[in-house]
Amino acid sequence: MGQSDSIIWGTLEIPYRYFYSARQTLSVSVHPDLSVTVKAPNGVSVEKIRAFVHRRAVWIRKAWREFEPYLPKQPERRYISGETHRYLGRQYRLKIERGNADSVKCLRGYLRVTIEGDISPARTKTLLTDWYRHHAREAFQERLTACHQRAHREEIPLPNLQIRKMASRWGSYSSKGLLTLNLALIKTPKDCIDYVIIHELCHHKVKHHGPQFWKLLRKLMPDFEERRKKLKLYAD
Repeated sequence: MGQSDSIIWGTLEIPYRYFYSARQTLSVSVHPDLSVTVKAPNGVSVEKIRAFVHRRAVWIRKAWREFEPYLPKQPERRYISGETHRYLGRQYRLKIERGNADSVKCLRGYLRVTIEGDISPARTKTLLTDWYRHHAREAFQERLTACHQRAHREEIPLPNLQIRKMASRWGSYSSKGLLTLNLALIKTPKDCIDYVIIHELCHHKVKHHGPQFWKLLRKLMPDFEERRKKLKLYAD
């Protein structure tokens, strides 16, 4: 299966999987789905593999840029009645109507958006985003408190929480102890939210995705691989 790891090159994180074999030299491949794999001779250290990926970082970035235009694209959101949107892993249909006050309610399979005044996709998007942000604050704080009960036994402190839109990551953990979660995570099930939180909390003790990181993550969340696979279904 190989092992997972990553390096930081400037502001870019390059995750990859490495595999050992009887080959004589190191090699790296970038695949159409943007995944990166490294083949290494038996016995080569993790540090030498990381150094090799660092040396190939310019080439990896170039390959990513060449493949990106061919990735499947999600349809643009139109923010009109009948369109489906996710919340905590379930799909809901938008129902937009005019009313006496702006509001968003989740009722019986619908996200009911009431707008005072003229109805427009832009106004609907703003109201829905604000609603997601409000519920994300409550849900993420609740899940962080629950997840920290696991992490506490590893002497991982409870971090401050920040929520923002992130282009390509579900979360991050800063050296100052700040946990940042992607607003889009509120669209995924709670077990996926827990996976991201536990994953990021592990970075308090292990900064990179080396063997010690995955060992700690598995200790705190034995089924993390199943949760990670599930989370990928919600990337949009």
